[in-house]
Amino acid sequence: MFIRAILRNDLIMLELLAPAGSPEAIVAAVQNGADSVYLGLDSFNARRSAKNFTEETLAPAAEYCRVRGVKVYVTLNVLTTDRDLILAERVAKTVSRLGVDALIIQDPGLIRVIRQAVPDMPIHASTQMSVHNIDGVRRAAEMGASRVVLARELSLPHIAYICNLSPIEIEVFAHGALCMCYSGQCYMSAMLGGRSGNRGLCAQPCRLPYSLGGITGAHLSLKDACLADHLADLEKAGVKSLKIEGRMKRPEYTAIATRVYANAIREERPPTEKEVRLLTAAFSRDGFTDAYLKGEKGPEMFGVRTEANKQEAKGFREIKRAYLNAEIQRVPIRFYAMLKQGERTKLAVSDEMGNVIKTEGPRPEPAEFHELTHAQVETQLCKTGGTPYLCQDIQIVLDPGLNLASAELNKMRRELLEELTIKRAEPPPRSEGIFRTGDPPPRRTDPPQLNIALHRLNQLTDEIADMRPSLIYLPLEEILAGGRVLKPYLEREHLTFSAILPPVIWDDERDEIKQQLEQVQTLGITQCLVGNLGHIDMVKRAGLLVRGDFGLNVFNGQALETLKEFGLVSATASFELNLAQIRDMDKAIDLELIAYGRLPLMITENCVISNAKERCACDTPASLSDRKGASFPILKAPGCRNVILNNRKLFLADRAADYMDIGLWGARLSFTTENALECRQVLERYLGLGGYQPGEYTRGRYYKGVE
Repeated sequence: MFIRAILRNDLIMLELLAPAGSPEAIVAAVQNGADSVYLGLDSFNARRSAKNFTEETLAPAAEYCRVRGVKVYVTLNVLTTDRDLILAERVAKTVSRLGVDALIIQDPGLIRVIRQAVPDMPIHASTQMSVHNIDGVRRAAEMGASRVVLARELSLPHIAYICNLSPIEIEVFAHGALCMCYSGQCYMSAMLGGRSGNRGLCAQPCRLPYSLGGITGAHLSLKDACLADHLADLEKAGVKSLKIEGRMKRPEYTAIATRVYANAIREERPPTEKEVRLLTAAFSRDGFTDAYLKGEKGPEMFGVRTEANKQEAKGFREIKRAYLNAEIQRVPIRFYAMLKQGERTKLAVSDEMGNVIKTEGPRPEPAEFHELTHAQVETQLCKTGGTPYLCQDIQIVLDPGLNLASAELNKMRRELLEELTIKRAEPPPRSEGIFRTGDPPPRRTDPPQLNIALHRLNQLTDEIADMRPSLIYLPLEEILAGGRVLKPYLEREHLTFSAILPPVIWDDERDEIKQQLEQVQTLGITQCLVGNLGHIDMVKRAGLLVRGDFGLNVFNGQALETLKEFGLVSATASFELNLAQIRDMDKAIDLELIAYGRLPLMITENCVISNAKERCACDTPASLSDRKGASFPILKAPGCRNVILNNRKLFLADRAADYMDIGLWGARLSFTTENALECRQVLERYLGLGGYQPGEYTRGRYYKGVE
């Protein structure tokens, strides 16, 4: 059934990439038409709760796939501490020796290590890197990635635009779970329970019910994506690979989803009603959505896993039996046969990789009653059932008047294919290097300067200005709207301002941002805070200094080295790190720590407020409440996006001594929901001038870290 699909692989653009959370899921994916699979090891992958693979179980899995022409991508898509990098180097070398085809990576610091340790290993930039524009793709390519997995929020025109200009391959998620937050930018699980999505242990708090304005529902739980109706559009757009999500789902899910998409790709059609029912039965959250791809955000995208959905997911025994007992003939081969009078029979086989295996058999005998024909030789050689091989062509040299028993030809064919399998199972040779950290930069011994970040201009007052914070961060749009109110502060010699770029900037928003950056430069502002790799060049082209925000997820000293190469003058330590990890980090550029404020938990493409109230009300204060009554404020972000904040404020004023001598350049007070009076009181406390303390507060993860 899959023969044509397999033989078309060299002609079509789309690669079908299936999830493999276990060895059985490998079989399910391969025997249902996957071109490649992705899997994780026990460590360093974003699905640590899946069964995953050990080095011992990965070896046969990689061989199984390699024999069948299926690529294997290993996920190392988590943030890594400096101590992690040593083990990560060893893991990368091990999987390289086992012949995996690429590593999927989130952490820029880890990419830097991989490039030194296994320079021949292809790298795919994970969707956890939050790449959502062409500049982000180019930055990933500059780091050494050969492929980028784009953010799932992008619409088809934006994907096509990126593909058209991309110097490397583009992969998109075609089916499976959607996170409410941009991947790599969700800190909700980490901040609320210490289980980090960026470290592979997300507790999925987004799937819980929340209340907004008296309306309780699945305000953060999106339906699963299903783009099976848009495969031709994605191929035309230039997408290289379609990814199916689901490493934590059962192998039967992998089998069904892979089969439906493989059939649709092969036959160049959308799925049938029966196939859609199969996908729904395999797993759904009250149906599917393709709204992001169509650029149609809204409340219809949301859903939860219902009891009815769970009842649908039964009766998979036949599916399991089918893939466990199947062997798709997917590897094209060519046979060569020479049967000449008086000479030993010669057979050879070649595959698409250039492997050639030869053997010799007995001499043909003179025919007494029936002479051997070309058709009979072809018939025996084409009997490749039960193997992954499909005979595409046979070249035969056959002298007349000869005969050879069919059993001899069959035996020679089996021997050839057995040797070919052994040859195909061999991992490709790869070079190895040594990861060297280099000499550590000198460590700062002076206490960090105190910086403040404001969300609104009306939080800035003369009292705050008179306390002379070292640096004032202010959103780009607030600076431009400031006018006469902001002008006196810009003219104060002792005040320095830095613009804050929006957390998400799609390509069609770039021109507006460019104009805004040019405008703030005329006001005398010379620097800008960015939270995404795809925003760096916008700021550099405008001639401003670039500072890195929390969204860059700086987790180790090698990430700082990378940002230094990109021209950044400072960066923000991930607030998922503990203070000891920040202290021990080699700081190639100035490092800042967020020391106060409501930490951001999510950056969402969907507007939670308008979805719930069915109207635009983003300028009205709003918050989500969980089942325990905790309230999470929602801030409006440019592009009708949202930033969801923590319910409790981070407070370290009484613990200032703990971060004063860990080599920081700056400590930032982040003001979001506070009024001007609260901002002043907090600043006074951090300057040692007052006694302010929030009613409820958190220490974040600075003392406990994350799992």
